[in-house]
Formats: sequence, C-alpha cells, structure tokens
Amino acid sequence: MADTPSRSPAAAPARRKSGRHRGEGQWAVGHFTPLNANEQVKKDDDGLNVRTRIETIYSRTGFHSIDPGDLRGRMRWWGLYTQRKPGIDGGRTAVLAPEELDDEFFMLRVRVDGGRLTTAQLRVIGEVSQEFARGTADITDRQNIQYHWIRIEDVPEIWRRLEAVGLSTTEACGDTPRVILGSPVAGIAEDEILDGTPAIEEIHRRFIGNPDFSNLPRKFKSAVSGSPLLDVAHEINDVAFVGVRHPEHGPGFDLWVGGGLSTNPRIGVRLGAWVPLDEVADVFGAVIGIFRDYGYRRLRNRARLKFLVADWGAERFRQVLEDEYLGRRLTDGPAPEQPLHRWRDHVGVHRQKDGRFYVGFAPRVGRVDGATLTKIAELAEQHGSGRVRTTAEQKMIVLDVPEEQVPSLVAGLEALDLRVAPSPFRRGTMACTGIEFCKLAITETKARGASLIDELERRLPEFDEPVTININGCPNACARIQVADIGLKGQLVTDERGEQVEGFQVHLGGALGLEAGFGRKVRGLKVTSAELPDYVERVLRRFQAERTEGERFAQWAARADEEALS
Repeated sequence: MADTPSRSPAAAPARRKSGRHRGEGQWAVGHFTPLNANEQVKKDDDGLNVRTRIETIYSRTGFHSIDPGDLRGRMRWWGLYTQRKPGIDGGRTAVLAPEELDDEFFMLRVRVDGGRLTTAQLRVIGEVSQEFARGTADITDRQNIQYHWIRIEDVPEIWRRLEAVGLSTTEACGDTPRVILGSPVAGIAEDEILDGTPAIEEIHRRFIGNPDFSNLPRKFKSAVSGSPLLDVAHEINDVAFVGVRHPEHGPGFDLWVGGGLSTNPRIGVRLGAWVPLDEVADVFGAVIGIFRDYGYRRLRNRARLKFLVADWGAERFRQVLEDEYLGRRLTDGPAPEQPLHRWRDHVGVHRQKDGRFYVGFAPRVGRVDGATLTKIAELAEQHGSGRVRTTAEQKMIVLDVPEEQVPSLVAGLEALDLRVAPSPFRRGTMACTGIEFCKLAITETKARGASLIDELERRLPEFDEPVTININGCPNACARIQVADIGLKGQLVTDERGEQVEGFQVHLGGALGLEAGFGRKVRGLKVTSAELPDYVERVLRRFQAERTEGERFAQWAARADEEALS
C-alpha cells in the first residue's frame, strides 16, 4: 500500500478563499495563522519533540522546570497529563487556574492498539504500576491502560521498560491519532466476518508518531472491527471500519465518519462505501488528511471531525475523500447487520474457531491494580498461550484456553474478584477517572460506581436484563453517558437541605448498535450521590413492572412518562 501524501501547512494549497468557513482556521483554505493559544503551541514546536526535553532536561531538573507549553500541551503527545491536586472539591474545578489544579504527578496512558497484549507485556505493565504508579493501572473504555501518581523523574525509565516489550505511550493523548480500537477477539472468534488486525498494524506503522499527522485540530479516534457484535463503539469514533459482507466482493468494511460525544454528541454517519482489508490504511490516511487540512482550528469546542461532517454531509465528505485524497472511487457497499446480542464485551466463556476457548471477565468499573495484572498474566500463561486482550467496555479476555483448563482459569479469576459470569450491574457499569485524578471532574466516579454495583446486586439479586450504567464526573462524556441505558453526568446539585453536594444529571435510554441514539433528559431530573442507589433501584423496578415482552430498557425509557422515570 502506498503511503498517503503528506500535506504540511506550508504545502497545503490555498483554495476557496471565501465561503462558509472563512476564519475557521482551516489549512486547506489558506488559513495558517494560529487563532488560539493551543494552535500557537503546536506551531511553535511539534508535540513529538517534547520527548527529548523530558529525557534530557525535565526528568533531571524536576516538575518545576517544565515549560508551561510542554506541561499542559505537548507532553500529551507522549501520554502524559498532569493530574488533579488532592483535596480540591468539584465546586472549584471551573474556578481555579490550571496551575492551581495541577498536582506534581502525572497520569500516563499506555496505548494498547486493538486491545492486544502478551502476558510478558501485561507483566511489565503490572510491575511498572507497582514500582512507579502506587499500584494504579485502570483499564479504559478505549482499551488502554492508565497509570496515576507518575513522577517526571521516572518517565524515561518507564518508557524504557514499556518499549522493551513493544509497548508505547506515543500519541496516547494530544491532538493526534490516538489508540486504534479493535475487536479483542480478532482472528479467533467463530462468528468473525474478517480479522482487522493487519489493518490496525498498518495504520500504526504509517501514521502513529508521523510528524505529517501529529498536528491535528484536536484528537482523532478510530476503530476497526470485523466482529458482528459491533464491539468497538464505531458509532462514536471519528472514523470507523465495520465488518460487512459485500454480495459481490466478500468480506470487507463499511466506512463511518464523524462520530463523537462530549458536550455536542453526534452519531457517526455511513458513507455507503465498502473498503477491502488491504485498503483500510489508505482510506484511514485520507480521512485523517481531510481532518488535518479542513478541520476547524479556530475554536477548540468545534475542532472535532464531527462538526465538519455535520456541515458537509456524507455525500460531500465522500466526494472530497475520493477526489482530493484517494484519487479514485470507493465501492458502494452494504450496512452492517443488526447484532444478535446486546452485550458487546465478550465476557464469559466462548469457543474459538480453533476449538479452544476465550474467557472474558469483568473487574469493577475498570479499576484494577498492578499486582492484579501480574496475577492475570500468570493465570493466562498457565492456562492459555500467553495472549490477553482489553475491551472497549473496561473488561479483559484471556485467549487460547484448552477446554480442560477453563474451570481452573475461571476459579483463579474469581479468586481475584474478576467475574466471568458477572451480574448485569457488574457487567454493565462503566466509570471515567473522576475527581480522584481528573482536573475537569466535578464528582467522584470509580468508588461511586463500585459501591453502586454492590448495592444493586444486594437489592435486585434477580434482575437479569442487560442494562448499562455509565458514570461520568463532568460533561465531557469519557464514560459515554449519552449512549447508556442510564447515563449519569456529574455536577453539583442541591440536596433536601438546600446545600450544594455532588450529584448527577440523569440521561435515560441511550444506546449503541444499529439503533444508536442519545438518552432522554427529563426536565429537572437530578440526583445526589447519596440518593443514587435508591434512584437506580426505583427506575429499574418500574421498568420491570411496566415493560412489554422483549422490550429493552432504552425502548421503555423512550415511551415511559416522566413520573415513571423520576
């Protein structure tokens, strides 16, 4: 596959000097002058270059020597964010200056493209966690591993250890092509349409760490999956390749663009194009090139691809993709079929196409620790082939387990409180980082989610319907609140005594899949953190009482009256 031609700011053609998007900072229409501080920082120096300063200066001279443009900007290109200083309540999140919120420690994100890990890699991740991150190592909903409490002095050694086993933090954050989501059972599932792993590897080789694509208007999220379960949340990625079978050309991918959540959520749109496996990286390069060149750079809150797609529409986007970037027409193709199962996380025991089994398990809200990860690595080596996977639902999977080894592996995981047959609450509850470490957060999330699971399991032991409960500490939707059955957006609310306390705005009835949509907001429906278990129990009992046969929670929530939802 030929590399996609680069188009740097200096080389981008000046076209359409006037028109609808004049002044949006689009390179492709000749607007190269930075229109905000973030764009100026990127123009001053590529974020990829900060690694040398981290290794040769900052790791030796300490936190207070870090240039502010590096500290709150370019260091993200290597997976580093400053974390929240302890003791600052959510009411002060939007009031304090960044330097007042900054702790002298970092979050460090390890990218795990396609969720693919070896046990050797997982063991190193666990060892780094225990030695440098106070035991932290959360599984994210983008298949990454996330550390906290990282000192700048330790970063070069952490990189050395991770890279020695083939792992990286390159462009795990920043205005870059971030981790590529992939089906965690690619290449092994019995029902797979096709294995997208070669495409993920080729995208990584050509575009990750490539200076031609390291200055995007904002972050760029992507996904490639050939699973009929639609297991990578393709609807909310900037670009996604979804496995389909073309009636004439066979297995390939349906192309989606322009999805994303945050404060202006949008479901991605189909371009109606079928892409064969060996052309996925070319098309990825063309889409990311459009974003780089035509993306809006004037305002950060309009700098995602979804805004360009919304303004252009699918037809024009496909035309520009074909005419200006690919130089050829794409093949028209079919839409994905409706998945047969509601759960898309691969939890449980499942037969592989080679006759062995994979075993998926659920921690609480993605919260694990380094010691647990090293024990998972040991179990996977004892019972499998040394391959493990992370999922886009904060879960993990051990691959290649002989049938006779499955009971022993399940017992070992259960002993670590990693459920192979979890309750729907353990399985369906997801939480972002929250106020514990995140500088944007208003409320606590991880501990709140874990305690909510325990309460619901105690109060509703017979509840067996698939239901997702997504908890976010702020409006930015890292935990996908708008597409959950019950989405909880952290904010300050007023309790019965008239005092401001932590709580949540409630979204009800969101969903992903081919019936994707955003949850309903009932006017004034907010709950305090203390009231949360009572509220969720109440609404789930009403669902059980009022639902029709086969009706999903999202369908019931869409038709229920406001009293039933409050």
